[in-house]
Amino acid sequence: MEKEPDSSRQQNGWVGAALHGEFSDPLDHRLRYSVSLTESALTVQMISSQPARSKAVFLLADCVGCHAYTERDGDGGNVAADPGRDGGNGDGGDAAAYFVVYFYPFRGRWMSGGSARQKVEQVFRVVPLPDPAANLREAQRWARAIRDAAAKQIPRRNGVVYAQVPRPCRLMVLLNPQSGRGQAMQLFTAHVQNMLIEAGVPYTLVITDRRNHAREVVRKADLRQWDALVIMSGDGLLFEVINGLMEREDWREAVRTPLGILPGGSGNALAASVHHYSQAPPAWGEELLLSCGFLLCKGLVSPLDLVSVQLPSRRLFSFLSLAWGFVADVDLDSERYRTVGAVRFLLGTLLRLASLRVYRGRLAFLPLEAEPEAPPTPRTARRWARARPTDHAQERPSFCSNPASALRCGSVPSASPSTSASPNNNRSERRRGRVPSNRNTVTAETDQTDNRTRTRTETRTDPPGPLLDPLLPPLGRPLPDSWRRVEQQDFVLVLAMFQSHLSEELWAAPGAAPDDGLIHLFYVGAGVSRAALLRLFLAMERGAHLECGVPHLVYERVRALRLEPLSPQGIITVDGELVGPGPLQAQVHPGLARLVCG
Repeated sequence: MEKEPDSSRQQNGWVGAALHGEFSDPLDHRLRYSVSLTESALTVQMISSQPARSKAVFLLADCVGCHAYTERDGDGGNVAADPGRDGGNGDGGDAAAYFVVYFYPFRGRWMSGGSARQKVEQVFRVVPLPDPAANLREAQRWARAIRDAAAKQIPRRNGVVYAQVPRPCRLMVLLNPQSGRGQAMQLFTAHVQNMLIEAGVPYTLVITDRRNHAREVVRKADLRQWDALVIMSGDGLLFEVINGLMEREDWREAVRTPLGILPGGSGNALAASVHHYSQAPPAWGEELLLSCGFLLCKGLVSPLDLVSVQLPSRRLFSFLSLAWGFVADVDLDSERYRTVGAVRFLLGTLLRLASLRVYRGRLAFLPLEAEPEAPPTPRTARRWARARPTDHAQERPSFCSNPASALRCGSVPSASPSTSASPNNNRSERRRGRVPSNRNTVTAETDQTDNRTRTRTETRTDPPGPLLDPLLPPLGRPLPDSWRRVEQQDFVLVLAMFQSHLSEELWAAPGAAPDDGLIHLFYVGAGVSRAALLRLFLAMERGAHLECGVPHLVYERVRALRLEPLSPQGIITVDGELVGPGPLQAQVHPGLARLVCG
């Protein structure tokens, strides 16, 4: 009988529109698999004499990367860090080559119901030919085909027009190591760093060490060096980044830099919203981190609304929420419980319920259906837009006298602070051949920014070319007739939402989207009972608070609002950051920024 040829060139090839091949197990070479690649899936079936053969189908929509390597490369980590390298020729060792595929499919949880993304790694040994280079070329052919097919299978929301971060992309990751429970660095190292390497995404890690450090970094950075800015922290660090971008001379272009979010804090409201927009099952903690990391690797970019918030002496830009009364007090009171994570908000809610307050003030808004007023004249616009967006916060004290040492990312040596802080210098050095081309470098800086300093130092500068707020008259001036005034002046809370979630576990605005051009305004009038208010927040975990039968709750979809507190008690927070007692007014700017989400 003629012996069946054992050649990958003869066994592995295109069959119709699919790629088909036979490979062995990297640990047990006697086990062989039949592998088929179509435009949407990778099918793996064990080759056996038994009639029933195990079969697994992996959707390419769940794939973040695929890399080829040889025995000399070890586990493929070096190839993953630089997929374009040759990968070695295997001299003096096994002539076989390998390719590894990384999937993050939804799988059932071990201890509870539902499903969440979990990592699955599939490694295949290319049946060796005498020529090691031929085996590597075959492995690279499969890796390239899988990556190309996976790039076309990115989960998208229906009706949303996406852009995409270019590949290979360059990320600046800003990380606050003290956010939440102080575990952001450990979470990044354990999950995000490996995922970025698997996806072949180079990054520079900047560890902040004081309040407004991230704001200063993005205000001065050469953004042409970066394809996206990624925040690994709570929502406060993104607040700094957005306002830093809006303070630049080139703010119109700077704010279009795609922004990614990785949950590393205690609230993680935007991360929960991004996960929700991907239409995935609910997730918390490390499951939420994996989901946001997966979406970051996929690199889809959608518009993000920003809300301009005018205060008497300054102007801010918000992406998440504006709160006055009960919600703002809970956020402030729960600061002392930050080390327990998201449970801090439950503790703060129970404490504030025990001493429920009423806040007196005036509220008005421009309804969605109202006809917009005529835009301001150039002379009026110049008078309205004199305040540059600044935070005016006194810097928080640092709890660490020595900056953190540089962290080694993947297998690439860390750069010095001066090198990492200046991408332009890095690029010029690479042109001269003095530093490696991979950008997985780290800025040796640390952040200790969670003990909020509540005092404010007022400063003011004039913007070079401010974004106008045509819907807003100057504070203190009468509102146009198209605005609606709320007759009631005694409130328990006023909450304006710009995203779907107020925290990981509070689905505050079920109908919100990142680019809907709306402010979702909720307010609860005085007279609500403690039991009804508790019932409202418990229902908010399911997004069912509008149907929970609390008559004092009012919900409006608006384009602008004005809030004028009249009583001394009560604070106002913007994106969870204390901004003062007010008054203030705000309007939404649809699609002003861009968000990496699925």
